[in-house]
Amino acid sequence: MPLTTPDLVAALEELAPGGVRTGVDMATVSAWRIGGPADVFVEPDTAEQVADVLRLMSQRPEPLLVIGETTNLFFDSRGFHGVLLRIGSKLSEVRIEGSRVYAQAGARVPELVRSLADAGLGGIAHAGGVPGTIGGLVLMNGGSQRKGIGTHVRSVLVADADGGLQRLGAQELGFSYRHSRLQGTDVVILDAELELEPGDPESLIAEIDEIIASRAAKFPLDLPNGGSVFLSDPAMYEIVGPPGHAIESVGLKGLAEGGAQISPKHANFIVNNGGATDDDVLRLVATARNKVLAATGFTMDCEVRHVGTDGVLRPAHVVADERWPSLDLTKG
Repeated sequence: MPLTTPDLVAALEELAPGGVRTGVDMATVSAWRIGGPADVFVEPDTAEQVADVLRLMSQRPEPLLVIGETTNLFFDSRGFHGVLLRIGSKLSEVRIEGSRVYAQAGARVPELVRSLADAGLGGIAHAGGVPGTIGGLVLMNGGSQRKGIGTHVRSVLVADADGGLQRLGAQELGFSYRHSRLQGTDVVILDAELELEPGDPESLIAEIDEIIASRAAKFPLDLPNGGSVFLSDPAMYEIVGPPGHAIESVGLKGLAEGGAQISPKHANFIVNNGGATDDDVLRLVATARNKVLAATGFTMDCEVRHVGTDGVLRPAHVVADERWPSLDLTKG
C-alpha cells in the first residue's frame, strides 16, 4: 500500500513542475527491466530542483532513493513505497571549454565519451563502453582496462541530504580503484568537471569502437541485465578464477529460473529473458553462491544491489540469503 500522500505529491509538483509521476512501473524504466510500481517518480530539470526535493524529503517520513540509469541494481517486484528521484536525461547538458568539460550527472557515458572523442578530447576512451551516467561513473570511479574516470575529474557539484550545494575538489573525493569517498553517503552528484587530453578524433573513435566490440563479444548486451553480478575476489581468482568461470565450472551456465537466466554467453551475468522478477534473480544468486561454495570453499558476494520496498539498497546476496535460508544445493 502506498505510503505517500496527495500533499507530498502536490509539494513535489510545485518544486519540479512537470517532472512528477505516480505509480510508475520500475520494470519499464530500470536497466534490468525488473521491479514493481513506485509510489512517486520525480525527474527534476535543474540542480536547484534536485536540491529543493532533497530539502523537502529531509523533513518528511517517506523513503527517498536517488537513482541514475539503475545499471547495477534491481527493484523488488512488489514495488517501492516512497519517492524515487532520478538524475537522467533532463540533467545531461555538456559544456566544453578547451580541454575542460562540464557534464551534468545525467549525461550517458557512452554518448558523452564518443562526443568528446569527436571533439578531439581523450583520456577517458576506456569508458566508452560502460553503461550508465557520468554521475554514477564518478561515484564508483568506473571505467575499463583497470582505469578509472577519477584520474580526469577536477571537481564535482554535489547536494547533501538537506539540499545544500557544494563543489568538491578531486582531493576531497578520495578516488581509488572503483571507489570514491562519496560512496555510502547521502550526497548526490549533480555535475562533474573533467580535465581531458588532446587527441586525434579518428584514433580515439577507433579505440572506443574496439572496446565496445570486445564487450559485445564477451557480454550478453542484447538482453536486459545488471552487469556483472558477483564481485571478483583476488584470493578466489588466484585459485579458481573469476566468478563467471567458477559458476560455469559447477554446471550452472544457462540455468533459468522463471524469466531470469544465468547467461549462456557469460556466467557472471543474469539476464532477463522477459518477465523476470526479483525473486527469480535472487534464487539464481543463491543457487550460484551455494554451488560454488560447495565446490571451491569460496563465497561469492554480489556487486549488484537490490532495492527493497522501503528503498533500502543491499547487496543482492544478502537478500538472497534471507529469502532462501534453507536452500541446500551442496549435493548433486
